[in-house]
Amino acid sequence: MEPTATRLCCLLLGLMAGLSSGLEITSTTPTTIEKASGQSVKLDCQFSLAPIDSGPLDIEWSLRASDNQKEDKVVIMYAGDRAYDDYYAPMKGRAHFNSADPKNGDASLLLTGLQAADTGTYQCKVKKAPGIGTRKLLLTVMVKPSKPQCYAEGPTEQGKDIMLKCVSREGTNPLQYNWDKTSDSKLLPASAVMDPLAGTVNVRNASSTASGTYRCTATNRVGSEECILQLNVTPPPNTAGIIAGVIITVLLILLIIAIILFCCCRARHRKKYEKEICNEIREDVPPPKSRVSTARSFTVGSQRSSLGSMSPSNLHEYALKPQYDKIPSTEDYEHPPSHAPLPPTAGPRMAGPNLSRMGAIPVMIPAQNRDGSIV
Repeated sequence: MEPTATRLCCLLLGLMAGLSSGLEITSTTPTTIEKASGQSVKLDCQFSLAPIDSGPLDIEWSLRASDNQKEDKVVIMYAGDRAYDDYYAPMKGRAHFNSADPKNGDASLLLTGLQAADTGTYQCKVKKAPGIGTRKLLLTVMVKPSKPQCYAEGPTEQGKDIMLKCVSREGTNPLQYNWDKTSDSKLLPASAVMDPLAGTVNVRNASSTASGTYRCTATNRVGSEECILQLNVTPPPNTAGIIAGVIITVLLILLIIAIILFCCCRARHRKKYEKEICNEIREDVPPPKSRVSTARSFTVGSQRSSLGSMSPSNLHEYALKPQYDKIPSTEDYEHPPSHAPLPPTAGPRMAGPNLSRMGAIPVMIPAQNRDGSIV
């Protein structure tokens, strides 16, 4: 009886030892992994089987939800000697088993083209009845810093405080910035104060020695980028000269405006004066006379002047001449007489010496043409 009990106890102990030495995850790599975006990563999951593990082999990789209220996302699965990788759309085409035949004990997952959204906790679950094994890994996908922008804030003048800034728009925190000078002494100015987290350098009471080439490097755990800044510290501007120049410019502008206004007023006054002179001349000019009245005026006037210049001694002779007080008509101009009228018979003329002795003054009588006008 005792030997039988002893045998049963040994059998139970053997079964317990066999169960304890069943399917086992053998990977010893770190369970926390950090990678940069765009890179690839291998999530290691090696396992070993025991003779008692006789069931079908099932392998499942899942992305654990950060919120307990949400479900885990299956990324890839191996069952029935076949891999299924179309469960999780964001990783479709990027998730593969590292081994072409996971039955050999390699259930590792290979992820390519990592993205920031791939960050999370991944679980490898291997099942071969009656054995089950699991392993969890934390993957952090970090974004490499983008190329930073370097610039100087505020006026870069001597005696002023100059702030140098460096900003990288993309990159997983924590980001750190480091400034250094690459020209001259390759040392930052003695009055410079650098903030590695904010990426700033404050150069107090800057002098001309602060001029030069500066470099800023943005760094995190997966990469770094840098930018170059050329700083030129200039002397302060001549404020008095600027003010004098502004005053002179304003005075010149006012002088030009005054000259233009003076010229416009003078031109306007001259135009008004010329207009008034033209109006006065038009009022003084008499209207033109007709040809007939002109001829008559000349005839009558000629007769009057002849009479006025004659002496009493020759009035008798002038009285004997025909008078041209008749104004010739248009027909007379168009149809002149066929023969000239005979001159009147002259009476006895007195000689010149006799007239002189009588006190007469010789007068020149103007000649007359046919129409009676004085020639």
